[in-house]
Amino acid sequence: MAIIERIAKFHDELKEWRHDIHAHPELGFEEQRTSDLVAQKLAGFGCELFRGIGKTGVVGRLRAGNSVRSIGLRADMGCLPIEEATNLPYSSRNNGRMHACGHDGHTTMLLGAARYLAKTRNFEGTVHFIFQPGEEGYGGGRVMVQEGLFDKFPCDAVFAMHNKPGIPIGNMAGRPGPMLAASDRFDIHIRGKGGHAAHPHHGIDPFVVGAQIVLALQTIPSRNIDPVDSAVISVGFIKGGSAYNVIPDELHIGGTVRSFRPEVRDRLEQRMSEVVKGAAALHGAEAVCEYRRGYPSTINHAAEAEFAADVAAEVCGADNIDRNVAPSLGGEDFCYMLQKVPGAMLWLGNGPGEGGCMLHNARYDFNDSALPYGVSFFARLAERFLEPR
Repeated sequence: MAIIERIAKFHDELKEWRHDIHAHPELGFEEQRTSDLVAQKLAGFGCELFRGIGKTGVVGRLRAGNSVRSIGLRADMGCLPIEEATNLPYSSRNNGRMHACGHDGHTTMLLGAARYLAKTRNFEGTVHFIFQPGEEGYGGGRVMVQEGLFDKFPCDAVFAMHNKPGIPIGNMAGRPGPMLAASDRFDIHIRGKGGHAAHPHHGIDPFVVGAQIVLALQTIPSRNIDPVDSAVISVGFIKGGSAYNVIPDELHIGGTVRSFRPEVRDRLEQRMSEVVKGAAALHGAEAVCEYRRGYPSTINHAAEAEFAADVAAEVCGADNIDRNVAPSLGGEDFCYMLQKVPGAMLWLGNGPGEGGCMLHNARYDFNDSALPYGVSFFARLAERFLEPR
């Protein structure tokens, strides 16, 4: 089996939906226009409609037959605070807002699956179409779960996909176990003693302390973490000072930490605090590391990951499925749903990317050629999981 023919026939409409969503990007929990569009289409397809969970979240419910079995299919809706630089005819009309991660494509593909399944009803049970807000750092998945997503809409399993530049169109990839990393943030505040830059011996230079901290942090993954475990500490900014000839009193360093296993996450937090305090003490300065935990690791359940890969093989062909892809150090708040319900996330090929353009880039665009594959995958997940017995 390949792309479902009935889905291929409305590819042009899928592109129109996607371009419209792309042109009107909205940040997390502000996806009012997007959720209105989603709700309108779901209602038009004949789905039961539920709004307001997770503020701008939308859930559509479709029933067929008498089975009590159910499946959840999830797509994310929010955009990123990026100024678009694609010059496409459907470029963002909202300044400083851009669908630079393909959530416009994810939303479109789930809508396409809802349309197809509402027409065909080739399943027995309940399909929940979950349109989630605020994935880009707002924790919309966590909020929906906390507000009773799976109490109100019980699911025996839940599935999602994310486009992946670098994987060819018509290919998919997944794995059991960790798929994406825990995503944490840190702020290091250093307090020294400022003064004239021509007389550094009268003060305590926070930049010297900061430079040693930045380098010392890199020894934590390489010397305190087992080499078989993945861990990343990356500095994103250093802020301090305002003049060429003045040593400031304070310095602020911030960045991100990525890991997979909870034990590694704990060790990273512990050692970062120790290294920061120790480096500051060497110079008579004071420093504190504020470590803030973000999304946990996205961990696919083994049976559901295998099932999803089997369905992907139906749609894309067995030779085009990587069943044990290397995990990514990126983060994803679908993790919260997987903590409550068995399920899996797969990657959908988005092609090489123009000039190697990856996600979260001002020149990125979701590849419309991937739409029929994603819609067919979502649709077949529901049909296979809810096959009449």
